[in-house]
Amino acid sequence: MNTTNNGDIDLAYETFGAAKGLPLLLIQGASAPMIGWHDEFCAALVARGFHVARFDNRDAGRSSRARKRYTLTEMAADGIAVLDALGWSGAHLAGVSLGGMIAQVMAARHVDRVLSLTSMSSAPDPFVRWDRRTTLAILKFLAATRKKPGGPKAAEEKLLKVFRIFGSTGYPHDEAWIRRIARDGFEHRTDFAAAKRQARAARASGDRTAELAAVEAPTLVIAGEADPVQPVRAGRATADAIPGARLVTYPGMGHDLPRELWPAVIDEIHALAAKG
Repeated sequence: MNTTNNGDIDLAYETFGAAKGLPLLLIQGASAPMIGWHDEFCAALVARGFHVARFDNRDAGRSSRARKRYTLTEMAADGIAVLDALGWSGAHLAGVSLGGMIAQVMAARHVDRVLSLTSMSSAPDPFVRWDRRTTLAILKFLAATRKKPGGPKAAEEKLLKVFRIFGSTGYPHDEAWIRRIARDGFEHRTDFAAAKRQARAARASGDRTAELAAVEAPTLVIAGEADPVQPVRAGRATADAIPGARLVTYPGMGHDLPRELWPAVIDEIHALAAKG
């Protein structure tokens, strides 16, 4: 575990693989710590020739809790600070959900630092995703998470409920891993105030469709056909906004990344990196 900073924000990060590999930065979603990127997924990327880095966004994991409001622009600058700490003049990016939005902003505003962009389960606008299915899922989520977990065991049960609401319907959930990341991340979990700041950052950044026209990096957009949070139309809107972007959808995939899809997703990221 290493740390760097962007102004008064300390950012925790770690790497996998040899420095000679292709630089790849993984960016997690709202409230999620970097361990949300499965260690074995990172190892599989290393086996394909990547030098992988993952980090905790501000207000998540072991990174600083913010003292004031911020936007995706500041969160994108956090990602650039991690690249600087690693000595990477440029990197391939893969972001999921809010992390996809952060990666999009990095690619649009730091064109010379981004070699390729993979945006997963994300959108160019915080409101493009809403429909009846999303509303019902959000209401279930709020009901399941309204109580602060009193300990690691309660955190395990809470995260399992979240995966059952938002996760894939076509693939089994890795409950042992879900329990482990809930337990391991309990001490540094994102509290309600921090979660609100992250959500506000996405809303405050508004519709970024016009901004995404500036992206020059080869771009892949991945969407789950069973995702109640960011449905396929959110992915399509992202792909339409970025010049030359390609949309790939997976039946049965929800707002997560099932192990069964890792080989296909890694193949896609590797093929995209070859263009960057």
